[in-house]
Amino acid sequence: MYQLVDRQVGLLANDARFLLWAMRAWADAVARRICAPQALLPGFSTMGAQMALPPFHMVSALLNQHARDQLGMAPIGCRMIAEHEAVLLSLWQDLAMARFETADATIRLLVAETAAPQIRRAFAAASAQFAMAGLDHSQMTLEQSEA
Repeated sequence: MYQLVDRQVGLLANDARFLLWAMRAWADAVARRICAPQALLPGFSTMGAQMALPPFHMVSALLNQHARDQLGMAPIGCRMIAEHEAVLLSLWQDLAMARFETADATIRLLVAETAAPQIRRAFAAASAQFAMAGLDHSQMTLEQSEA
């Protein structure tokens, strides 16, 4: 998970870069007190991932509500990947690669145990919808994609 911390956003594969944008844009919308799904819909539509937006929003809202510590997202235009972003990107990758034990362990570190089952379900639903839209989160970096 720490292979992405403080690395350039440009290192990310396109699908991972979209996911990072979505996380940052969701946090930005909430901070500006605007409807996050409405703010993200054009980007999700461009990627053909409209069906992933509701479960992605649920994941984000649940993490926002139940995280043990406030998760810090960098501003949308920031060129570096922040620590919490790297952890979440790695979690999405674990789900895409069916590394469910690792994903569950990460979820338990991020949120209160009582919220973990609901968040697991939301992550699973969002991950499935991203995959159905053709977004591959198993390859986070361009280096992985070329390997």
